Amino acid sequence: MTAPTPDLPNLAADDSMLSRKFGRETANYFSGSPLNRVSFLRAEHAFLASAFSHPTASFLLMNNLSPTIKDAANLGFVTKADVEPLTGPDPFRQTEEEWVKSFNSNVISPVILFLGLDEKKTTGFEYKDFKGAPYFAIDVTPKEGLADRADSVIEAVKAKGLDFSKAARMMSLTAPEGDLHLRTSQISTGLERAEPILRRLRRAHTLREQRAQAKVPSDGLCGGSRGSPPKERGDCPTRHGVSNLCFPRTDPTIIVAVVSADGTKLLLGRNKRFPPDWYSTLAGFLEPGESIEEAVRREVWEESGVTAGRVVLHSSQPWPYPANLMIGAIAQATPDGETIDLGNDPELEDAKWFTMEEVRDALTTGVSDLGGPAPSTYKEGGLRLPPQTAIANRLIDAVCGGYLAAVSKM
Repeated sequence: MTAPTPDLPNLAADDSMLSRKFGRETANYFSGSPLNRVSFLRAEHAFLASAFSHPTASFLLMNNLSPTIKDAANLGFVTKADVEPLTGPDPFRQTEEEWVKSFNSNVISPVILFLGLDEKKTTGFEYKDFKGAPYFAIDVTPKEGLADRADSVIEAVKAKGLDFSKAARMMSLTAPEGDLHLRTSQISTGLERAEPILRRLRRAHTLREQRAQAKVPSDGLCGGSRGSPPKERGDCPTRHGVSNLCFPRTDPTIIVAVVSADGTKLLLGRNKRFPPDWYSTLAGFLEPGESIEEAVRREVWEESGVTAGRVVLHSSQPWPYPANLMIGAIAQATPDGETIDLGNDPELEDAKWFTMEEVRDALTTGVSDLGGPAPSTYKEGGLRLPPQTAIANRLIDAVCGGYLAAVSKM
């Protein structure tokens, strides 16, 4: 049975000058988090200890980067009592300075990420001027030194009726849950970037400052090899300065809907892994020292041979597979640059110009997930397009809805 397509984030109405001139802000799937990250409080151990221990705290568990779920549309959260066998009663008892000084790379501790506060829940946790229910993500993947405790937590959680998602991509969660999953790839009510961060932190046993948000060189105890006794070492000079903080990686990627010079056609492409008749917008990574507009024109020409002129930014979408920021744009081909040539970069299997009528019909009858079946409204041989949870769909829909005409009147 195919899971229903979730609604997109619904931003609050805004009557600002910018909204009156440029229209309502576009919020794509995996964005619009309801949580306040209060990132400046991540280094305050008193805040973290209090939030972790509060009765309203909720915990999303990650097992091999798969989150706990209640069903296909909802993440599953547990309480402090459920995670305490793995984390202990007070994992944030040390100040950051004490934690750095006593760090031992031979000792493996569970990764705990503070995701943010749900400020709509104002009857619970309070710290200074901030109120709301705290949310955390915890890596419960059984690994050396933690396997027995992690297994016991996993078994207890499953006994309560929760499970870990088996889906390669969590695209059926409700909009706020999808954002929360993104922050583990952003978990259920809008938590924080847990999955991309967990993916990164599991690659090496390194010191984490700001409670898993940044990596830094460590002082204190250092183990030479696994199993060898730790040895004392002095203050590491590379800890001084601003160049040694290593934050989670985000790869900026452009994705673009290319319109013909006369505005009547849309350029779409497909690669070999797409289902039959399934096309999408063009995309590619930004290169160092390249502007977004330059990257759009370069990628369009390299992949399709089409020459793009004016580029307009539309919206963006954090994409956790594995750690991309999709920067959505709409471009218009030059009058003499519409000839398709796939010979520059053989990434695409095919590229075509589709009329706006064909595309509008496909938005009504041929939208489906990449790995999912065609909808019942689809007619064999017709154009198929990505679902609305993908920014590609939102760009195509914007073009068909007259976005360029609206922009030209501003």
